[in-house]
Amino acid sequence: MFGYVLINKEELKFKEYDVYKSYYCGLCQTLNKRSGRFAQLTLNYDMTFLQLLLTGLYEPDTKLEQFRCKIHPFKKSIKRSNEITDYIADMNLFLAYLNCIDDWDDEKKLSRKIYTFLIKRKVKKIKKLYPQKTAKLEKILEQSSEYESKREYDIDKISAYSGQLMAELFLYKEDEWKEVLSRMGFFLGKYIYIIDAYEDIEKDLKKGSYNPFTEIYQNKDFDDFVEHILTMMISECAREFENLPIIKEIDILRNILYSGVWAKFKLVRNKRKQVEENKYD
Repeated sequence: MFGYVLINKEELKFKEYDVYKSYYCGLCQTLNKRSGRFAQLTLNYDMTFLQLLLTGLYEPDTKLEQFRCKIHPFKKSIKRSNEITDYIADMNLFLAYLNCIDDWDDEKKLSRKIYTFLIKRKVKKIKKLYPQKTAKLEKILEQSSEYESKREYDIDKISAYSGQLMAELFLYKEDEWKEVLSRMGFFLGKYIYIIDAYEDIEKDLKKGSYNPFTEIYQNKDFDDFVEHILTMMISECAREFENLPIIKEIDILRNILYSGVWAKFKLVRNKRKQVEENKYD
């Protein structure tokens, strides 16, 4: 369900892109260090955004290091990491674990079952480090699964669980920024759920799988309807974001929130439009 909170590379300066990539690499390397190579498979752009956001807000001491990436062994890469990176890496893996459980329960994907077995020991350690937070995340997923099993088609209601999930992830500390971060995470989480359902609707219909857009997919204004909802979610998210006193990497964060998040929607909508046009050729 993740991989929608992207950068718009074309609108980033070269230096800004290098900084973004260094945070991405830092998270990747931290996943490996804390939980092993299998954990690196869970790396996603959404959690990289959260790492940038929390780093910009709390400004922890950040290490800038060169390293050799096994995927690109012939050149030196740069990574940035700090105490927040450790938190993000742990939450990244735990979230992937929950998603695998959900996929196994919904579609009986054997690959997901195998992966949960491979990372089970690492997940136990994460639960010990964050007992209250992981318990909340598990409860939210359980409630979401119950509604999906009942075939809930109210997109506002069902996407709220993804919102609650992201809201909890955004809460790195119990401090004065708690409410702002929680609301920001809530609306971004809803955005992610909605766009994921939008992208998967054709695939889910073919498989007979649950999708909250099943009843309205054939409506003529379906794409416009979804775009309107997504615009509201990102607008609310951005409103909260602008209340945070962030200076560091602010241009990268704004690039993501005001431009990058729309990359996947435009891609899916254009692809769907081309399919429709080809029907009449």
